Amino acid sequence: MKILKIDRKKEFQFKRLRVAAYTRVSSDKETMLHSLAAQVSYYSSLIQRTPTWEYKGVYADEGITGTKANRPEFKRLLSDCLAGKIDMIITKSVSRFARNTVTLLSAVRKLKELNIDIYFEEQNIHTKSSEGELLLTLLASVAQEESKSVSDNCKWRVRKSFSEGIMPSLTILGYRRQKDGSLIIVEEEAKIVRQIYDSYLHGLGKRTIARKLTKEGIPTRMGKLWTEHGIDYILRNEKYTGELLLQKEYVADHLSKKKLPNNGVYPMYSVEDNHPPIIDMATFKTVQELLNKPQTKITRKTYPFTGMLICGSCGKHYIRKKTHKGYTWTCGLTERFDKAACLESKNVPEDILFGVTAKALGLQSFNAEIFAKKVAYITARAPNILEFHFKDNKEKILTWEHKSRKDSWTEEMKLIAKETGRKGGLTRWKRK
Repeated sequence: MKILKIDRKKEFQFKRLRVAAYTRVSSDKETMLHSLAAQVSYYSSLIQRTPTWEYKGVYADEGITGTKANRPEFKRLLSDCLAGKIDMIITKSVSRFARNTVTLLSAVRKLKELNIDIYFEEQNIHTKSSEGELLLTLLASVAQEESKSVSDNCKWRVRKSFSEGIMPSLTILGYRRQKDGSLIIVEEEAKIVRQIYDSYLHGLGKRTIARKLTKEGIPTRMGKLWTEHGIDYILRNEKYTGELLLQKEYVADHLSKKKLPNNGVYPMYSVEDNHPPIIDMATFKTVQELLNKPQTKITRKTYPFTGMLICGSCGKHYIRKKTHKGYTWTCGLTERFDKAACLESKNVPEDILFGVTAKALGLQSFNAEIFAKKVAYITARAPNILEFHFKDNKEKILTWEHKSRKDSWTEEMKLIAKETGRKGGLTRWKRK
């Protein structure tokens, strides 16, 4: 009798799905933040108690509208997806993920290319399903119109308050708003305001004043570092004279949320003697005359990436800097102060920036004209991530690596090192 030996089959190794959740609230009010905390707790529990899922965290944006694509946690989520860390994303609804139809579909299609599914719990839609994109297009359009309606109602309330001489909200150095809406002076902060005006009248520039305050360890109203823009805002703010000038700006539309100066588009309202002044009117007018005085413009050389590369940590523009290894692009905040001013920023060597940009544009080599025509801006994030935002609303995220020390040496650097070695009588020892 012949007996056949059958090998035992290997046990099936089940791979758990790596799942993350995304949540967002559009206001940083206490009730909204409580809602956000509840959502984070719910999704953390849901993912961790599902045996077939592996918990990859909850990405939560606080006080940021869904019509904006530039949301920190949303961006971090997309970066982690690109890095291959996530298989599926859960979110409460289409409107929580994005109210902008273009932003939503762009993100969905990008993630589908990476074979990543998004599950919208409220609508019970999986983006991997055949009907998923059609339903999402319809729902996103509805969410976008709903956002426009909410925005229009908010604008109406704000303008009505302006017409009644009421400032809806106010956060300004030197004052605190009371429950009855009145403003009182905070003397410790008022001294800083007076110091800024006095310094400017004595010939110090706005950038010099900002550096001086930072060096003295004096924080801004929000506890941040001083900038030239922050000093300019204080010097031009009529509220320090006790007057209110309402509706100096207006929001262009509900998608971009961009603020534009009100040059007659809507009526402005002036309220005199609204609160105690910190700066007298004569001093304020003298400062305005100095600010508006024509100045000789300094012509600075520009480069293809000037004003195009933005720090993903602090939001400042990158600037070009020469180093012993060649040119590099660095965060303007760290260059103006020091590395501690923006710890998350990452310097990008110019040659690498040229190469990665060419790759993002699908070119063999960098072309400045095509770059200016197609790219809106680039966001630099740590570690070694460049996010390309195109003028057609598309996005592309690429990573880069530093060259090895051997590859980073140019022929000129090698020649200088060789000559230096000769002149210095460099002795080479051979191991016996």
